[in-house]
Amino acid sequence: MLTDITLGQYYPGNSFLHRMDPRAKIICTMIFITAIFIAESFWSYLLVTAFLLMTISVSGVPIKLIVKAIKPLWFILVFTFIIHLFTTPGTTLFYAGIIHITREGIIRGTYMTLRLVYLIAFSSLLTYTTSPIVLTDGIEALLTPWKRFGVPAHELAMMMSIALRFIPTLLEETDRIMKAQASRGADFTTGNLMHRAKSMIPVLVPLFISAFRRADELATAMEARCYRGGEGRTKMHQLQYTGRDSIGFAAVVAVTALLIGMRIMS
Repeated sequence: MLTDITLGQYYPGNSFLHRMDPRAKIICTMIFITAIFIAESFWSYLLVTAFLLMTISVSGVPIKLIVKAIKPLWFILVFTFIIHLFTTPGTTLFYAGIIHITREGIIRGTYMTLRLVYLIAFSSLLTYTTSPIVLTDGIEALLTPWKRFGVPAHELAMMMSIALRFIPTLLEETDRIMKAQASRGADFTTGNLMHRAKSMIPVLVPLFISAFRRADELATAMEARCYRGGEGRTKMHQLQYTGRDSIGFAAVVAVTALLIGMRIMS
């Protein structure tokens, strides 16, 4: 199950989204994730869904990879829906003891769950269509204006990139350790919550040791290559805005404006 988590993975391609400037993709993603929370009506969610499907089609990323990114978080999605289902007041559809289901609860639960799905899907598209190195360059470029306030732009971008890069590695390591412990008789699926928590200790200890060892090896490798931060460093490929970035911005701004208009008119 852990190998199903795709956060931080890159899907190679040459699509419209793959060729966009990483700065444009990051800003567009942030704008649209914010715009998702503006949606309040059926038609606005239909618009967001259509835009998501169009974006997936343009990206060239298989839909099964988007579903794979959402699948590990199914518990959070179901929990979000249930919370709103049972706590939202309104027109009663079913009542039995402490169970009180309303029409508004179903609508609100569905909308909030869809918001999380959209958020995960758009965030996944960003990492699927942007390699870690290019993503680092984009983040650093966006943080550069803050250097005058003492923000270490290069170091922050590098740490974010390394974190994204090692998420799949740590997940594979966790899965390998769990399989090794299971072959020795460990049980991670039965028992109460306390028993399951205790059974994870033999997994967490070697995982932390492995993570610290990888971090030490990475630091040693960087020192051996005379890494001294971002001061004075140059890049082989300079980031440049192109016409496709303007098209991407225009599409996101247009959909966001429509969502704001729908919110005002509702």
